Amino acid sequence: MHWYVDVLKKYAVFGGRARRQEYWMFTLFSLIISIVLAIVDAVIGSNILGIIYTLAVLLPSVGVTIRRLHDTDRSGFWLFIVLVPLIGAIVLIVFLAGEGKRGPNEYGPDPKTADAF
Repeated sequence: MHWYVDVLKKYAVFGGRARRQEYWMFTLFSLIISIVLAIVDAVIGSNILGIIYTLAVLLPSVGVTIRRLHDTDRSGFWLFIVLVPLIGAIVLIVFLAGEGKRGPNEYGPDPKTADAF
């Protein structure tokens, strides 16, 4: 759960790097929360909870995605590849699932090493 909270603490941080585990654990917890809220919304006949949650995690989601791209030594502008129909989303998922660059890069120190903290 600390992976989810850590991303929320870095609410609008777009610089630096994020490990694969940080990104995917945040995505997993966010998906689980979205599913629970969708069920609650269906029971009460509304969709307001889902909308509020989506707006609340929009910036942290973009931030952790950009930091994940930085870890793979790519610019955050690669996020816009998702605008290319079908192929763009697949390419972005491949980028996000790939291993980060070992050692420091232009976006900061390697988050896996002890000196990054």
